[in-house]
Amino acid sequence: MAKVIMSVDDSASIRQMVSFTLKGAGYDVIEAVDGKDALAKLNGATVNMIVTDLNMPNLDGIGLIKAVRATPAHKFVPIVMLTTESQDSKKQEGKSAGATGWIVKPFKPEQLIAVVKKVLG
Repeated sequence: MAKVIMSVDDSASIRQMVSFTLKGAGYDVIEAVDGKDALAKLNGATVNMIVTDLNMPNLDGIGLIKAVRATPAHKFVPIVMLTTESQDSKKQEGKSAGATGWIVKPFKPEQLIAVVKKVLG
């Protein structure tokens, strides 16, 4: 069975690119438009990994990570930030919240696949 990855980004074009890249590599993808939408879609779903943007309306990436980490069912799901932010302070904030990894946009599809393979093993 294919591993399921959730892509969370308020940019439709980024979600499309992430989804296209991951599906092309054999993964199933659930898309969410922001952190709030992601939490609603996570409810009862089995997700092997989450790829999320940092800056989003309603609930940003850091808020989403904290909420996911507080949910027993998804506490250990790997979460990779996919964002334009590259400052160390932001990375540290992400790490403190529980992010597993960090990819800076614009990203190369093969870079995303490499990270996913590394994280999911």
